[in-house]
Amino acid sequence: MTNKTIQTKAVSHPSVVLSKVHDFTLTGDGSAAVWREIPWLPLMRVGGGAGYETRAKAAYSGSGLYFMLDCEDQILTCRDRHDFDDLFADDVFELFIWPDQRQSLYFEYELSPLGTELPILVPNRDGRFVGWRPWHYEGSRLTRRSTSVRGGPAQAGASVKGWTAECFIPFDLFCGFAATPPSVGDTWRLNLYRIDYDRGDTSHWAWSTATGTNFHDFQGFGSMVFGD
Repeated sequence: MTNKTIQTKAVSHPSVVLSKVHDFTLTGDGSAAVWREIPWLPLMRVGGGAGYETRAKAAYSGSGLYFMLDCEDQILTCRDRHDFDDLFADDVFELFIWPDQRQSLYFEYELSPLGTELPILVPNRDGRFVGWRPWHYEGSRLTRRSTSVRGGPAQAGASVKGWTAECFIPFDLFCGFAATPPSVGDTWRLNLYRIDYDRGDTSHWAWSTATGTNFHDFQGFGSMVFGD
């Protein structure tokens, strides 16, 4: 049940083979037993001056995808936002999933340290893009997420030592633009991203560094292969 990293963090277009796991409960702090068998995927800083360590994990089950981000931090540069607000204007974890390379259409998911989310479908034509909100976002199409903060309170503007975010993206949410559930050996494109705004300096981290700070450069995404 261990992911196999195909390429190292020095390669701009990384690829990882995802382990298949049983569905589990998100704790927000990475303490679920499943995560112990999954190796870290490093995110490299691609912009800004903050030197915080940032790393992630990924796996999948028969019903969806699991992701975790763990990051050092000093200040929760967040506002008290609601779901579907502009979370990218604050500290945030972002992931991008491009299931079908025949379409310039991908899924973006944002999760703040305070647990608010932004799930959208993004059509991107020649660099012109916009996000569409999911319809009938309920039942088996609903994501799950949980976050935790260490070294301080989970409050906007708090001094902290870091935070962790976990999310589950159900395959049912991809209905209509991806072949789901995926089969062993299928490959989807992926990128994992972090933005931090400490002390007015905007810093960016990416798993696939080919995007640089242009995280909507979907041709620069890495790859995830569904393992057995």
